[in-house]
Amino acid sequence: MPLRTPVSQQRQLVSDGQTRPMAWRLEQLDRLAGAIDAHEAAVFEALANDLGKPEVEAYFELVAVRQEIALVRKRLRRWMAPKRVPVPLSLLPSRAEVIAAPLGCVLVIGPWNYPFLLSLQPLVSVLAAGNTAVLKPSEHAPATAALLDRLIRAAFEPSTVQVVQGDGTAAAALLQERFDHIFFTGGERVGRLVMAAAAQHLTPVTLELGGKSPAVVLNDADLEVSSRRLVWGKCLNAGQTCIAPDYLLVQRGVAAPLLERLEARIRHCFGDDPLASPDLASIVNAAQFKRLDGLLQGAIQRGQVVFGGQSDAARRRMAPTLIRVESLDDPLMAEELFGPLLPVLEVEDLQQAMGWINSRPKPLALYLFSASGESQRHLLEGTSSGGVCLNDVVMQVSVPELPFGGVGNSGMGRYHGEAGFQTFSHLRSVLRRSFQLDVPLRYPPYGQRLALIRQLLR
Repeated sequence: MPLRTPVSQQRQLVSDGQTRPMAWRLEQLDRLAGAIDAHEAAVFEALANDLGKPEVEAYFELVAVRQEIALVRKRLRRWMAPKRVPVPLSLLPSRAEVIAAPLGCVLVIGPWNYPFLLSLQPLVSVLAAGNTAVLKPSEHAPATAALLDRLIRAAFEPSTVQVVQGDGTAAAALLQERFDHIFFTGGERVGRLVMAAAAQHLTPVTLELGGKSPAVVLNDADLEVSSRRLVWGKCLNAGQTCIAPDYLLVQRGVAAPLLERLEARIRHCFGDDPLASPDLASIVNAAQFKRLDGLLQGAIQRGQVVFGGQSDAARRRMAPTLIRVESLDDPLMAEELFGPLLPVLEVEDLQQAMGWINSRPKPLALYLFSASGESQRHLLEGTSSGGVCLNDVVMQVSVPELPFGGVGNSGMGRYHGEAGFQTFSHLRSVLRRSFQLDVPLRYPPYGQRLALIRQLLR
């Protein structure tokens, strides 16, 4: 699908100043909110078609976008206000400030795992910062991509926001355009391609990637609560969540009782036949299922499966599966799983767990279950990750004002709340000088002024 309006025309809307007033920005958010409300039933249907999402999980996507819009409405005036900064005595009288200016036209490339949320949530920040946008939803969630096209057409003129559907070829063509910022959510391999394409125009990028996010469970954790939260976070969207706990590092001595509780919790949530549960989503497509099933069958052949292991290729369904792993060299530890397979490794203590975590690329999320404030402090000071959640999983993204983003291989840049507003703004430094008190000391000929200048500027 070609662009309905040239990117240059969308950028012109910004450079002409039409998008700068707060009233314009709030109007766009009102348009988006109204379109979301009008299409709510269609969102449930599209997410069910693409991912088999239960309505409750589909509703999470709606709620998160609405929360982002509500936060922007509440805070936008403060975010837009110029920020005064102190001026050195030698420059008085003058005034220095930082002004948040729109960038121009932003390309948002959405993923397939949360195709509604992770396309529209960054769009909220783009519009709040006074930009126009091109939205490229994932072709691997075709029903949601088509819905987003209808929704955006209903809400906006194409000069403000437009949707381009298509496969990787369409995305590659878009990347040849000159945008003012590119926001990409997806895998590391494609993220590298996006960054390489952006470099041709020196376009800044935000990359929200992922990686193997570990969860550490120590022997002072509440195993009952921990198991409930771990199963929920791992099975949300059938494990197809970039901040899902990818694997567990469990302190020796509590591994067996934790596995018992995890098994009991899976049974409680999804019954004795998880493949028939209406509360478990499907794997997005045949290619992803084949990849996961290959890992699962290998674990079954090696005798590693503790619980679960059922799968159905025809329906792209896979049961939550607990798998014992002895080494970081195990095939299950090679890349982000992005499915309902949960490897469990035993460790002697937190120090060993941190050593293993630090030996791998920096994860997007890091989880620790422990009642010890000292252990929590030790983890925070001794590791690096995009974000951290202590004694829970995934819930860090439910705090609208917490910045979200990766570090190292898990991404670069951040958004949500004011962080998103700043990402899609140019923070422009402005110094206003007076014509008064024009001290001649700085002008040539300098003569013997160095000693005096040293005295004044030390």
